[in-house]
Amino acid sequence: MDYLPLFARLNNRAVLLVGGGDIALRKARLLLDAGANLTVVAPSLHEELTELLVGHTYIPSRFTAAYLNDQMLVIAATDDEEVNAEVAAAADAANIWVNVVDDPDRSSFIFPSIIDRSPIMVAVSSGGKAPVLVRMLRERLEALLPKHLGALANLSGEWRNQIKQKLSDITSRRRFWEKAFASPQLATLLETEQHDSAEQWMAQQLDADDYAGGEIVLVGAGPGDAGLLTLKGLQQIQQAEVVLYDQLVSPEVLNLVRRDAERISVGKKAGHHSVPQHEINELLLSHARAGKRVVRLKGGDPFMFGRGAEELQAARAEGIPFSVVPGITAAAGATAYAGIPLTHRDSAQSAVFITGHCKQDGQEPDWAALAAGNQTLVIYMGLIGSPTITERLIAHGRRPETPVALIERGTTVRQRVLRGTLQELPELAKDAHSPSLIVIGEVAALADTLSWFGGETASGKEHLINLA
Repeated sequence: MDYLPLFARLNNRAVLLVGGGDIALRKARLLLDAGANLTVVAPSLHEELTELLVGHTYIPSRFTAAYLNDQMLVIAATDDEEVNAEVAAAADAANIWVNVVDDPDRSSFIFPSIIDRSPIMVAVSSGGKAPVLVRMLRERLEALLPKHLGALANLSGEWRNQIKQKLSDITSRRRFWEKAFASPQLATLLETEQHDSAEQWMAQQLDADDYAGGEIVLVGAGPGDAGLLTLKGLQQIQQAEVVLYDQLVSPEVLNLVRRDAERISVGKKAGHHSVPQHEINELLLSHARAGKRVVRLKGGDPFMFGRGAEELQAARAEGIPFSVVPGITAAAGATAYAGIPLTHRDSAQSAVFITGHCKQDGQEPDWAALAAGNQTLVIYMGLIGSPTITERLIAHGRRPETPVALIERGTTVRQRVLRGTLQELPELAKDAHSPSLIVIGEVAALADTLSWFGGETASGKEHLINLA
């Protein structure tokens, strides 16, 4: 190692900062956040630094070695290389830790890039060799680490002794803490600053006979591109012990699931219901009853033309805790990747989402309303019913020349867009594969100029010629 990572306790410790400009201001904020008793030496001060130093010491002077007396460490933060070199040499002679900003060769310690979830702290450093790379890593870690981690750590500290007294063996304590740290319910309470309710949750779990009670989390996997999975969705699938997933969940998203989690395909896809819904419900409940953290991973958004509500109703009936992580629905994701806006002030003032199939006893949709102009009609699972959809819409007034697009496997590298008109929709659908989204409306023609993602695109006329 070029550097040994250390975390310094600076609370009320004497720290010397040499410099009074922008560079010194940034370091002063950091040192004051850590509780340092700060002394600043500089001929003049940045205005904001003057305000920060209320209650601390400012010496309006050029640096001399005498100012190092009784200091724990020193930071040289000037834009004068000679002054910085003088500070470094004096600190080395006095055996005091020194940091010269942006000069690791003269520094005995360096400031890492920090992810602050106090009291949880994460530091990243390249030893000054690749600061841009470190910044990128810090941004990724910032996104991965939930904001409530600090509150969770503080809560753990408050309950640690009480739980140790109640649970005498280390295995029970480990399982208790694993459940608490992975609980979406507790995370939500802390994120929303419901601290009293979080305390009650801890008390209830401690009083329970079983410290491994399960939970169910309904997670929207988005339309396919793993980059569109939400941050909270990623956190949940990486904490899950069991994941039940649909065929609509892309392999790229499944690759992000925790490696040792049990994965169960329930095969939900239009026309391919390989696992009946009642069996899916029972799988969810049985794993949760066994104390597992169960994620139900559904393509798109779990409440958009899926049966997520039915699955949670089953959990509610059993008294099993649950939560929901929304996902980007295909109507938003696939259309964006195809260059098709859902609304446009010139041609579509509204967007309507419908499903291409209903329950067998379902009533006919309001075709007159669906055929209205100046709106975009987005149809999920509509390939099989496309002849009927076309016939009904034209019969109720939608122009046969209305632009349409079929977006197959939207947002993935396998995306394909078939373009044509409403009267050509049944023929287009014959060559499309599920999952495909049907978009009907003038906005579909905007893909001519707004398409950006790439992938295969074919117009309806070309499609029909190929069929011949």
